Amino acid sequence: MKLSRQFTVFGSAIFCVVVFSLYLMLDHIDHSKNPNGERIQKGQLGILQDKIDHLERLLAENNEIIGNIRDSVINLRETVKDGKMFPEGNMSQGDLELLPPAPALLPIHSEDCQFAARTYSKAADGVQMLDVYDLLSFDNPDGGVWKQGFDISYQDNEWDNEPLQVFVVPHSHNDPGWLKTFDDYYRDQTQHILNNMVVKLHEDSRRKMIWSEISYFSKWWDNIDEQKRDAVRRLIESGQLEVATGGWVMPDEANTHYFALIDQLVEGHQWLERNLGVKPKTGWAVDPFGHTPTQAYLLRQAGLSNMLIQRVHYSVKKHFASQKTLEFFWRQNWDQDSSSDILCHMMPFYSYDVPHTCGPDPKICCQFDFKRLPGGRISCPWRIPPQAITDNNVQERAQTLLDQYRKKSKLFRTNVLLAPLGDDFRYTEAVEWDQQFENYQKLFDYMNSHPELHVQAQFGTISDYFEALRKSTGMDPVGMNVGQLALPVLSGDFFTYADRDDHYWSGYFTSRPFYKRLDRVLESHLRAAEVLYSLTLANIQKYGQPNDYPAVDNYKLLTEARRNLGLFQHHDAITGTGKDWVVVDYGTRLFHSILNVKRVIVSSAHWLVLKDKQTYYHDPSNPVLQMVSVHIFFTVPRLLVVYNPTEQARMSMVTVYVTTPKVRVLNAVGHVVRAQVSAVWNDVSHAAADKMSLKEDDSEHLIKVEFVWYGTTSNKDKSGAYLFLPDKEATIYSPSQPPVVRVTKGPLFSEVTTTFTHITHTLRLYNIQGVEGQSVEICNTVDIRGETNHEIAMRITSDLNSKDRFFTDLNGYQVQPRKTLAKLPLQANFYPMTSMVYLQDSSARLSLLTAQSLGAASLKSGQLEVIMDRRLNQDDNRGLGQGVLDNKITANSFRLLLEKRSSAEEESAPYSYPSILSHMSYMYLNHPLISMAVSQRSESPSLTPYSPLSASFPCDMHLVNLRAIQSKVRGGPSEQAALILHRKGFDCGFSNRNTALLCTTTRGKVHLEKLLTDLKLKSITPVSLSLMHTYNSDADPQEISLKPMEIRTYRLQLS
Repeated sequence: MKLSRQFTVFGSAIFCVVVFSLYLMLDHIDHSKNPNGERIQKGQLGILQDKIDHLERLLAENNEIIGNIRDSVINLRETVKDGKMFPEGNMSQGDLELLPPAPALLPIHSEDCQFAARTYSKAADGVQMLDVYDLLSFDNPDGGVWKQGFDISYQDNEWDNEPLQVFVVPHSHNDPGWLKTFDDYYRDQTQHILNNMVVKLHEDSRRKMIWSEISYFSKWWDNIDEQKRDAVRRLIESGQLEVATGGWVMPDEANTHYFALIDQLVEGHQWLERNLGVKPKTGWAVDPFGHTPTQAYLLRQAGLSNMLIQRVHYSVKKHFASQKTLEFFWRQNWDQDSSSDILCHMMPFYSYDVPHTCGPDPKICCQFDFKRLPGGRISCPWRIPPQAITDNNVQERAQTLLDQYRKKSKLFRTNVLLAPLGDDFRYTEAVEWDQQFENYQKLFDYMNSHPELHVQAQFGTISDYFEALRKSTGMDPVGMNVGQLALPVLSGDFFTYADRDDHYWSGYFTSRPFYKRLDRVLESHLRAAEVLYSLTLANIQKYGQPNDYPAVDNYKLLTEARRNLGLFQHHDAITGTGKDWVVVDYGTRLFHSILNVKRVIVSSAHWLVLKDKQTYYHDPSNPVLQMVSVHIFFTVPRLLVVYNPTEQARMSMVTVYVTTPKVRVLNAVGHVVRAQVSAVWNDVSHAAADKMSLKEDDSEHLIKVEFVWYGTTSNKDKSGAYLFLPDKEATIYSPSQPPVVRVTKGPLFSEVTTTFTHITHTLRLYNIQGVEGQSVEICNTVDIRGETNHEIAMRITSDLNSKDRFFTDLNGYQVQPRKTLAKLPLQANFYPMTSMVYLQDSSARLSLLTAQSLGAASLKSGQLEVIMDRRLNQDDNRGLGQGVLDNKITANSFRLLLEKRSSAEEESAPYSYPSILSHMSYMYLNHPLISMAVSQRSESPSLTPYSPLSASFPCDMHLVNLRAIQSKVRGGPSEQAALILHRKGFDCGFSNRNTALLCTTTRGKVHLEKLLTDLKLKSITPVSLSLMHTYNSDADPQEISLKPMEIRTYRLQLS
């Protein structure tokens, strides 16, 4: 056992003060020597007994310490009055109001309950994805040349009255990391693609191209001269080059949290606004492995009108093709009108490459991929090569291609056809530009000069296509009115994806879980840093400029962190589907950015809590506040600053490591804070729990936690980074060694840690008034590095009668009801879980809240299953070319929450909402309090608590971000920040007693000026999500009003 102690402080008084409050705590120490822990020989039979004895001694010491603290309160108060503990006796009592205890019943406005309680009515012409899954048989008959589809025929005269309009859209799919790192791809391929683009598009004004990843585009832009930049601007103005989506990357849509999805979109759009003045209109997502309606909502809120998706289950594509519903208005499940609609095009065939985009027959389409001309590096797998177009063959070639175009157009409702022309990292060499553009131009010239063919073919951008589509249906050029030829309205999501057979892509929901956790840690720290930084800038304006706060340096660190986080949202990064060294590159970027945003947090917090701002100085090598030192060593009493990054007052635990068990804690006004000293163990590390009953009122539920193994199938195709192909149902985890069980009891929390060969499993219960006291904390530390083709899952079995229904969230933004379907293979019933999964019956709901994205399922009634790690020895033939063998020891954290239900929602409703308590528990899990120790130096600064808000935000109002905006002229920040707010939808059908929450609901209204303490609101302007468009609003700008589920951005200036 180490000689350090884990020291947990619970501040019912201190931490429930105010939002973003920074607090000081004083650790007052009794300097007695630490008793040496006896060295325990491993393998001794008495190992467990010794540890229990040791714990009992610690507990006795603990009780003694608590007694001492109680006796010392009066002394301590005197000391504080004399000013001995705080330099210059600077803690003014008025700064710290102790909040009243939380109300026994949470005050929720009745109007706020109507949203979740409304009755469900399906739109008459609507397509609901849950119904589609019920309807499909998911069989897989051979469809002929279009293997996963059907034969398509047409009459020659169908286009006599209205010719077919074909838009061939050249594109190059550039993964920001996959088989090579981002920088290596840029050096070897991407920079050449972009350099050639400038030259080749200028050669002929009829040529077009689209680009989507701003991470690459911005790196290239920084490396080109002003002449080339002007050429790019001309291409954009002439409509030859279009930026589609315009995010930092083309993000994964399963594992990503909406904070990061928004952040990478803002980063891309802000870059475009600053450098090109471009506002993207159309989304382009050809490669993410399944699609979420959250992304559709975010694009709509950002001001985009159209979007395109590709990777959807082959049975769904076939069904939509047969119904001609491949183009639709995608509407949110929760939307009561059409305000969230966005026009969406689903590509019908297997892939986004050329063989699968001109029409249904890949053997023929491949002959029109002119990069595959004989003599090149790649050829057609169907063994019929392309032919260069000449006067001799142009007639036959044009008619062959037109036949494919016509067949493809039969799957859609209009005479406007989209034919993408590209693939991964295409158009690298000048010769490929010539091969594709010159040969296609000859085909177009032939088609267009023969009116009897009734076709008009040309190169186009993706927005050219949507413009023509909208025109042909009599639709508004950007709006969402349906037009004469009504397109259907669709709601729901497109998980879980299968591209062929039973190959479901549910493995990547968990692959490389260590990095999925790291992603959340950076998200939480980045948000905390952004908010503090913006408040500090505003605060500095108030106190006058002259100080050495590193505003520009910190802004650079924030920008780099935004971009590293954005890069990791890429669909081969957070998914865990890159090469080993590429994964290491992403991880290194995440880790460096976590360290950097901590520097922003401590330098900003230092300024905000400093009583005399004139004494501020910035010393990066020895900062006044420190987050990095894990242990607090005592020679004199130490100050601890605590930052609450959430927008509601809260009571929470803070854990710090100390080097002695003799610890006493006071808050800023000298009141004693409840504390518990616990041992830190550094050996034995694994677990499983038996039974657990959670109580509310007198109802008791039986809940069991266990672990299970999955193997991989013996077929030719096996599980890999993408695919989950299990051999059979899971087998119960039963290790050869008996587990070691360790019990810790204390006044603030008690925990049981069970240690197995592959897992250390800890269950912790908090005995505190606060959100944390309402749920069980579960931590699993998983180590399967010695395994072969094994995946380990946690299974939670309850007595809830949930039948075949369960609920997973989408991107931490919304909840999607799920149905476990017996007609599908086991792996198809796993779904992404970004923030929570729950099941319920008429009387209770059991929620598992998570601190990292993982794959989850409910394979039996009352049961939840979460895959925690996977180790796979082979590639799954999706291009990666390796298995998953770089496992790390990974800690997964969860909260298990049981709630009593009073009102039952409709079984058929395609939406569901968490309770307020569930939302808050998730917030606390993912945004813990941040503690900073004041460094031990001779002259301690004079500090005072800082609180920018006079009261909590409403319970359902979440401050997504307060993000400083870059100045247009120099590299640092401007005086403005983007305030992004989300009003959460919540279900009132749960007990509101003793939630320990210190907020209310206000029908979605926030009066910002009234909430601010020391800062003034100079200006506030409603804008689109990523600040591209400014809205004129007649409403009182001071009062912000959001509908349930709405995410809104405001351009804000504080002073």
